[in-house]
Formats: sequence, structure tokens, C-alpha cells
Amino acid sequence: MSHQAMTDDYALVSQVLEGDVQAFRLLIRQHERLVAHMIGRLVKNNEEREELCQDVFLKVHEKLSEFSFQSRLSTWIATIAYRHAINWMRKQKIPMYDLMHEEHAGAFFVESENPETLLSDQDMNAFVLTLVDALPPQYKAILTLYHVEAMSYAEIGQVTNLPEGTVKSYLFRARNLLKEKVKQYIGKEELL
Repeated sequence: MSHQAMTDDYALVSQVLEGDVQAFRLLIRQHERLVAHMIGRLVKNNEEREELCQDVFLKVHEKLSEFSFQSRLSTWIATIAYRHAINWMRKQKIPMYDLMHEEHAGAFFVESENPETLLSDQDMNAFVLTLVDALPPQYKAILTLYHVEAMSYAEIGQVTNLPEGTVKSYLFRARNLLKEKVKQYIGKEELL
């Protein structure tokens, strides 16, 4: 982590802990996209999503005095968002599946009746995101943290509470699943 990022985080956290409402608003603004991505990848219902995102920031505010600067503030907030979403899914009895078994992951994919309509260039990203959305929850979370949030293996391990080696193998497996699906649809491997 850069010294600058650490200093900024430290200053912001200190201001929030001193009761500065503007500083907390800034903290939310800086991290709302991250929290929305984490919750949005795991929770499909829009109303639930909004409520869960609000809950995450309430929890961040409540626990901020426990933040010890062992990581970036964003990693710590992503951890709270991830755990919150996973707990919500467990309560809703939404299956997490054993991600070590590819056949479960394959079962998540719904075949499109007319894939060709999806595949103009500008739709390609949307198409890949649709495929990502069809992955089991932890795959989705890890892909999002790696590709969208540009987190390192170590940071993703911290967020998901998985060893770095497991994070790497999930990423590898998720990419392979996506490649297979895209190849099935259009026979072009170089897209990913």
C-alpha cells in the first residue's frame, strides 16, 4: 500500500471517529461502488441490495474504531460487505455450493436461446458479465475483486477468508469456465 493511501485512510478514519459527518459522507462516496459491486454480485433483488449496502456502511461506522490499518481501508470495507452478503445468503437459504466441483458450477449456466443476438462487439462485455453472474457466489466475488477492484491475491484472501492458493485456483477455474462458455457460443478464445 502506498504511503499516500495509508495517510489518506488514516486522516479520513480519524475525522470520522471524531464525529465529522462530512468525512463519513466522503468515506461512503469513495467506497459505495466497491460495496455495490460486492453486494450486487451476490444478491439479485434490487430492494434487498440497497438495504444491504446501507447496512454495510452502518456496520462500517459502528466498527471503524476497530480498524487497525493492517490493510487498505477499501479491503477492510470489502470484507465487511462480503461477509454481510454471505450471511444474508445463508439466512435466505440460497445455496453456496461446493465450489471445488466444476459440475455444480456448470449447472449455474442457463443456455441462451439465441446467443448470436448477444454477440455484437458492444454486447460482448455485457455477455461476459451475464456469464459471470451465472457463476457460483464465491467465484463471482473473487472475479469481481480481482478484475473490477484490482485487488491482489492476498487482499482477496483477506476479504473472503480463503488462502491465497485457493483464491488463485478459484480464479483459474472461473476463467476456464467462462472461456468454455464463450467458446461454446462463438468459437473464439481470444476474447478473454
